[in-house]
Amino acid sequence: MPHLDPYFKQVDELTEKFIQRLREAVAIPSISSEDERRPDVVKMGHWLADQIKALGGTVELRELGKQPAPHEHLDLPPCLLARYGDDPKKKTVLLYGHYDVQPAQKSDGWATDPFTLTIDDKGRMYGRGSTDDKGPVLGWLNAIEAHQKAGVEVPVNLVMCFEGMEENGSEGLDDVIRAEAKKFFKDTDVVCISDNYWLGTEKPCLTYGVRGCNYYSIEISGPGQDLHSGVYGGMTHEPMTDLIRMMDSLVNPDGKILIEGIDDLVAPLTETEAALYPPIAFTMDDLHESLGAEVAIFDNKVDSLKRKMRYPSLSLHGIEGAFYTPGAKTVIPAKVIGKFSIRTVPNMEIDEVTKLVEKHINAEFAKLKSKNTMKFHIVHCGKWWVEDPNHANYTAAAKAVERVYKVKPDMTREGGSIPVTLTFQEELGKNVLLLPMGSSTDAAHSINEKLDKRNYIEGTKLLGAYLHYVAGELKDA
Repeated sequence: MPHLDPYFKQVDELTEKFIQRLREAVAIPSISSEDERRPDVVKMGHWLADQIKALGGTVELRELGKQPAPHEHLDLPPCLLARYGDDPKKKTVLLYGHYDVQPAQKSDGWATDPFTLTIDDKGRMYGRGSTDDKGPVLGWLNAIEAHQKAGVEVPVNLVMCFEGMEENGSEGLDDVIRAEAKKFFKDTDVVCISDNYWLGTEKPCLTYGVRGCNYYSIEISGPGQDLHSGVYGGMTHEPMTDLIRMMDSLVNPDGKILIEGIDDLVAPLTETEAALYPPIAFTMDDLHESLGAEVAIFDNKVDSLKRKMRYPSLSLHGIEGAFYTPGAKTVIPAKVIGKFSIRTVPNMEIDEVTKLVEKHINAEFAKLKSKNTMKFHIVHCGKWWVEDPNHANYTAAAKAVERVYKVKPDMTREGGSIPVTLTFQEELGKNVLLLPMGSSTDAAHSINEKLDKRNYIEGTKLLGAYLHYVAGELKDA
């Protein structure tokens, strides 16, 4: 595809303009989880809409109504539905991304102002949302502009779905997708999402699966109010003692889930899938660096990757109602709530997992013979997703990676959850590709979030190249 060369050249020439575009986006503190920042989220949606319109796209800012309780006083930010190109002879690619960000303030430990894009001498661009997900979203807009300036036709129609609530539960998004599956999205041939990361720092990857997440809590209550341990210690069943015993029964120090029957739900590892792990560009040093200490359960790459990508895990997250501030307080909490989640994989269905978890919780509490009261709660559940990595959508992306980065991409599954992948797959019945721009060291959701300039600019080249290869692969499929 020699016509990609002028496109690549134009991306390089527009580098400073593209960085300025990201600078403007980062400056809008579009934090969806903070009430006082909701106007900024809306502002960000309108700013993004104006950017697309300036490139010749058509945009609808779909209003989603009020946010569910307990935030019903807030209007949900609009879902941005846009289109670039409407040629019936071309294939259509649906692009998804989000324009909201995680909370951030300098006092959290940021080295720079989180809402001022700051570039260091190594080309690391620091700023909240730089990699999650403003940089990748703008990568698509950059690709359109570079095509225009290079005089190269965009080879597919683009349909865009950009939301402003991804970091706060994607409220309202599933309803939009269902409502528009046979309307606005009806011409979609494939879906591409750039909202995840390379496994390491040097080699791109294509992601064909994510784990699901079943989140639960155990509530144990006893006395009518908090008690003084000197006065009542030894005289009453203590909720905290019961809860610690309960949570200890869920998982062992090596990460093995202790709930009977869970392992039986997991799809067996095939030889074909097993062969994907050894070639992946990832080292134990990479893992230790990202952990910040040598505390990995396994001492080899393959077992570590399998545990992250294709086996379930159970994590204990916290205890609500317990004393946690510095100092000593001799209190017996009257009620405590323990929180934990299970990251699920094929073929772990939500209801089957929940049934096993609840059975285990009830049995373990009965063993305690406690006079306290126990309640089991389902907080939220999201299903795992896995896609066919041999589909034309993936072979096209692999060719684009080879063209831009001169290497074959790793084929990976994410340990985290991206629920919208499953919604698009189920509602549209189309192949969904995760095509990341950022790298494993970008610190999304953490302090000092960044996107490397190289990943942003070469990533823009990759997104544009993918559109050309997918047009060809789908035509030949």
